[in-house]
Amino acid sequence: REEQERLENERKQEEIQRLEEKVRSLMTMLATLCVQWERFMRCDGVPNPRDQRAINTFISLWRDDSGSSIAEGLQLCNTLVEELEELLKEATDPKEVLKYQEALIEVQELLHSKHLFIAEKILKGASENIDPGARNMQTMSKHEKLTLCLWANLFKNPNFKGLDFEEAGMGFRIPMHLAGSDIAVRMLHTHYDHLSMLARIRHPSQEQIAEEKTNFERSNKMADFFKYFLSFHVTFLAKARPYSFQPSLSTATDPTVPEVATAGSGAQIVDLMQYTTLGGVFYYDLFHLPPQPIRGKGYTILQIVDGLKEFPYPTGRPNNEACPPLGVSITLPDWVVNMEPPLVARWDAGDEQWRSDGITDVSYEEAEARISFSMETLQTVALMQNTYANLPFRGWELRPLGQNSALFTIKGALLDFSITIQNNQCMLEMEQQRGLSHLTGKWMSGPALQKAMLKAGINIFANKHTHRYVSICKKESLTEQAAYEQMALFASACAFSWSKWNAKCGEEHLVLQFKRREYSCKDCNSWSMYLVGAQRSRKLEITENSAAFSPDHAPGSQFHSTFIHMLQDNMSPDGIAMATNSHYLFVDAVHSLLRATRPLFFS
Repeated sequence: REEQERLENERKQEEIQRLEEKVRSLMTMLATLCVQWERFMRCDGVPNPRDQRAINTFISLWRDDSGSSIAEGLQLCNTLVEELEELLKEATDPKEVLKYQEALIEVQELLHSKHLFIAEKILKGASENIDPGARNMQTMSKHEKLTLCLWANLFKNPNFKGLDFEEAGMGFRIPMHLAGSDIAVRMLHTHYDHLSMLARIRHPSQEQIAEEKTNFERSNKMADFFKYFLSFHVTFLAKARPYSFQPSLSTATDPTVPEVATAGSGAQIVDLMQYTTLGGVFYYDLFHLPPQPIRGKGYTILQIVDGLKEFPYPTGRPNNEACPPLGVSITLPDWVVNMEPPLVARWDAGDEQWRSDGITDVSYEEAEARISFSMETLQTVALMQNTYANLPFRGWELRPLGQNSALFTIKGALLDFSITIQNNQCMLEMEQQRGLSHLTGKWMSGPALQKAMLKAGINIFANKHTHRYVSICKKESLTEQAAYEQMALFASACAFSWSKWNAKCGEEHLVLQFKRREYSCKDCNSWSMYLVGAQRSRKLEITENSAAFSPDHAPGSQFHSTFIHMLQDNMSPDGIAMATNSHYLFVDAVHSLLRATRPLFFS
């Protein structure tokens, strides 16, 4: 009889796991369909990123169009790039990956050419826009996601050393011998980073290559099976019919995964799995000053030059003298948070990746969030931040605020913050205000908040590489994910908190603190300690202040097969009713936040 009960329990457990997997799959499918429907209902002029023909039409039309609004076209292009990047992250089919990569590169090239076109148009009329105070042409233009600064050396003042565009937060320094040359400087700050995705495309990690190879082999196996299945039925039909049946089975050559040369393990290559650009990308360029128009009485003479010509620097100097470096200064935008002195990286256009060499004389003024450095020549640069600087967490707490409302507090490695969840909306709260005025105190969806926090330089969200760069509390994945689901279901009625014993109970178990909603959160004695496992859960006798960990269950408590049953056994009828009446959108928002941060794993 005991054996039958054991087998029956195992069967039920397997059925529960199967149903949970089915629910997860359906939830993922529903989220995908919602995104597709939202995309279908938009009428903003951005082509569908899944439709290659629509993208090609958009690129062709905008490439040849110089009369319409450049700013509007840039906005559409940026939106398209962002959507292509998201699709590229999610794609697993090698054909789809290749299609999105090609489209992404083509759109980025179009963006780059339009940026140069804008600068060229302004610089060709530099002599007509002279700044009376500076006796040179200097101009700044700010848009929603773009800041352009241009300087043209019209009067060749030998005492000129450099210029700071205070409002744009960018500046440059040039040596004396360049001050007498026909040069122009372009400083372009894009509030986004499209180059890092290009680096990931050109230089995928070994893990990504192995994953693509596995997907490719899987698709090949399916294709081989289909060919065998088709040929078998064709042979069967040929034998069954009295007349000859000789179809031609011509199959296309299978596409091959493109070979990618992996970069060496030199320290100068920036690891994009560990570092993230902070505040976008800063393009610094040194150009030949285009010929200026000569105006006479009733006529204008203008030498036609196609495009901007790059000014070569360093240049040859007499007696083999070394050319002095060029200086650059950048002030971090006020919409980002810098937790550590940033790493300066330059974009290697030939190899298409970020490098940290070639940057000298770096100085950082923390109070002003200003960094200055020198380079051999003006290049595209970015300020890099350790993606996992705020991990692992020092503690966390999920506290109910009422029906369909909760407060998720995290003590990060460097910054502490709270996220209030109300129905399916989230609101970030932090003591530090610089760089967060556009985020704190504003309601938005969970995915939107996550995206906004990452853009602002605050990363508390786990990815498949996080465990390589921070210390972890390793746990079995199914047990951990099941705990998040059950915590979300009871988030309106129970408080959950971090426990130091979670690191002492082994991989197969979780330890966390639990408190009923009716107790004050300041009452430390009201916390209970729970041990959660895949097969059974129990209330522990120890407390957070105990001298050592012990798996002994609390006297008078019972073992339960699931975390939910254990919670129900320790809750009042009102608390159970509150949990039962939780709205599914609230439960999903809490669950998504827990699953994204994984506090039981990264604390």
